[in-house]
Amino acid sequence: MHAFDVLADPVRRRALELMSQREQASGEIVKVVEAEFGLSQSAVSQHLRVLRDSGFASVRKDGAKRCYSVNPSGFEDVEAWLNQLRLYWGSRLEGLATEVERGKRRRGK
Repeated sequence: MHAFDVLADPVRRRALELMSQREQASGEIVKVVEAEFGLSQSAVSQHLRVLRDSGFASVRKDGAKRCYSVNPSGFEDVEAWLNQLRLYWGSRLEGLATEVERGKRRRGK
């Protein structure tokens, strides 16, 4: 699944937001997501699996609990895409800034 397909889902984004605050036991994530989205434990578990399988989340076992945290490497594709846009728009915005300065100098004469 493509990174943006994973992030397009509001349930998965919310789970990542929770994980970004601190490591979260799956039960903690389920509790919040169930309350906010009205999903079952099973549905939330499916979303957590997608996050894990796509590399956005890491999981570790702590006894009977599964503890989830954000995996920064999952965001590499997103970062690469954003960097392409930054390069594209950065040069154009620099050109615009140059033209704005030229206009200011002309008006100042």
